[in-house]
Amino acid sequence: MSVLEVQGLRASYSQRQGRREVVHGVDFAVGESEVVALVGESGSGKSTTAHAVIGLLPEGGRVEGGSILLGDVDISGWSQKRLRAVRGRQVGLVPQDPVSSLDPVRPIGIQVGEILRLHGVRDAAARRRRVLDLLDRVGLDDPGLRARQYPHELSGGMRQRVLIATAIALRPRLIIADEPTSALDATVQRRILDLIDELRREEGTAVLLVTHDLGVAADRAHRVVVLNDGLVVEQGEGSDILSSPADPYTRQLLADAPALGDVAFRRPSAPLFLRDAAAAAGENPYAIHAEGLVKEFGAAGRRGQAFRAVDGVSFSVRRGTTHALVGESGSGKTTTARLVTRFLRPDAGRIELDGTDIAGLDKNDLRQLRRRVQLVYQNPFSSLDPRQSVAQIVAEPLDNFGEGTRAQRRARVAELIARVALPAEVLERSPRELSGGQRQRVAIARALAIRPDLVVLDEAVSALDVTVQARILELLESLQQELELSYLFISHDLAVVRRISHTISVMRHGRVVESGTTADIFTAPTHEYTRELLGAVPGRSEIAA
Repeated sequence: MSVLEVQGLRASYSQRQGRREVVHGVDFAVGESEVVALVGESGSGKSTTAHAVIGLLPEGGRVEGGSILLGDVDISGWSQKRLRAVRGRQVGLVPQDPVSSLDPVRPIGIQVGEILRLHGVRDAAARRRRVLDLLDRVGLDDPGLRARQYPHELSGGMRQRVLIATAIALRPRLIIADEPTSALDATVQRRILDLIDELRREEGTAVLLVTHDLGVAADRAHRVVVLNDGLVVEQGEGSDILSSPADPYTRQLLADAPALGDVAFRRPSAPLFLRDAAAAAGENPYAIHAEGLVKEFGAAGRRGQAFRAVDGVSFSVRRGTTHALVGESGSGKTTTARLVTRFLRPDAGRIELDGTDIAGLDKNDLRQLRRRVQLVYQNPFSSLDPRQSVAQIVAEPLDNFGEGTRAQRRARVAELIARVALPAEVLERSPRELSGGQRQRVAIARALAIRPDLVVLDEAVSALDVTVQARILELLESLQQELELSYLFISHDLAVVRRISHTISVMRHGRVVESGTTADIFTAPTHEYTRELLGAVPGRSEIAA
C-alpha cells in the first residue's frame, strides 16, 4: 500500500479577475521508504502540489478537486482542525527557508519542543530530553548549547537541521521536503540530503522531495515526477527519466542542469587585442590583478579580537575571460569581491587595474572607478528600485555620469535591453512585474550601461531555476565574446562555475587553497578541500571528465 496517493489533484488561487487553476489533475504515489521527486521550474506547480497534500496552501489557495490518500484515508476534504492532527504525527514538513520558518525571538529548543507539546507531550522534562535527542540525531554538536541558542546564532545548514528535527519529532510516515537545500552550499547540501536519506532508511519514512535541481533528483530519488504548468508531463523510475526522457520539457531541463549537461571546458586564450608578440610585450594582459589582499573585521565581545575574512588572497583576471572565486559560505569570496569593487577597503595588499593600484583610492577617484568596474548582485529584486521603471533603472548609471543627451541615453537603454534579449515593452514595467530571470537581465543591462572593463557577478545565478540560469549563462558568454568583457564570477556552485569560467581560485577560510584552469581544477584537483567540493556536486558522476 502507498503511504501517499494523489489522484486528479486540482488547485487554484484567487486573483482580481477570479480564480486561476494552477494544478491540473496531478497523479502520483509515494511508497514506503521511497523517495519521489517532484521536479520543475518555478511556477510548475510542484510546491503547490506538495503543500496541498497537507492543507498548507497560501492565502487564496484551495484544492478544487481530486483525492489525497494518506494510507487508505482520503484527507482532501478535511478541515484545518482535522489536518492539524495529521501534520507532524503522520506527515512532517521540511520547508525551503529556515530563516522565515523559525521564530527569531525564541530559542531553538523551545521551537522544536512545541510540536511535542501540541501533540500531547505535557511533561516539560520529557520534552527537553526528546528535544536534545532530536538535535543530536540530526547531527548538531552540543545539543544542550544549540537548544539554548536563537536561529541567528546558527549557520544555514544548522538551521535546516533544526527544521528536520522538528519534522521527524513524532516519527511521521511521510516527510515532505520542499527545496530543503536550495540555498545551501554543495557540501552542506550533501550532508542534509544524506541525513534525510539516513533517517528514511532507519525509520522506513517515505520522502516527497520537491526540487528544481535535476542533479539532486538524479542522486536521491527512486522515482521522478516532472511538472510543467501544473501538469505531469512524465513520471517513472529516476534512472529511466534521466537517461531517456520522453518529453521535450524534461529533455530541456536535463540539458540546462549544469551538473548533468555535456558542456566542454572553456579554455583561456590570448586576448583578442594582442595581435602579435610585440603588442603582447607592451600590453598588460590582465583586466585586474589582486595580490596579498587582507581584510579584517572587529569581533563583538569583551576580547575585541579581529576576524580575518580575507587572508593574503592573490589572483588575476585575464582580459576577455571569466575567473571564478569558489568556496562555501564564509570562505571569503564575497568579501574579496567587495574589495575588488572597492565597496570595502583592504587592510593590506594591492588591486591593480591597468597597472594602477586602486586599493587606496579616495572618494573622487572611486567614483571614476565605478565606470570601469560594475557589480551584479545575487538577488535582482532587492538590488532594483521597485519605485523605478526598467528604463529608469538601466539609465541610472548614464544619468549619474552625465553620459550623452537625454535622447542618446534613451537610445542606449533601448539598445541594452535588446542586447540582453528582453522585449522593448519591459522598459515601462517595474521590477515586480518581471520574472526572476528578467530582473537579472535588467541588472546585467544596468551593469553594462557605461561600458565597464570588468563585471563582478556575485552569485548572480544562484537564485534562478536551472533553465533560466542556463539562459543567463549563455547571455553572459555571448556578451563576453561580443564586447570583450572580463568577469569575476563569485559562486559556491562548482557545476555552474564549470560551465562559465576559464580559470578558478578555490577559497577556504579566507585563503586561496588552489588555482588553475577550469579543466585542471575539475580533472586533476590537488587540494583535498577542492576534491571535497567536487564530490559534493549533485550528479557529479555525470560531469566527471
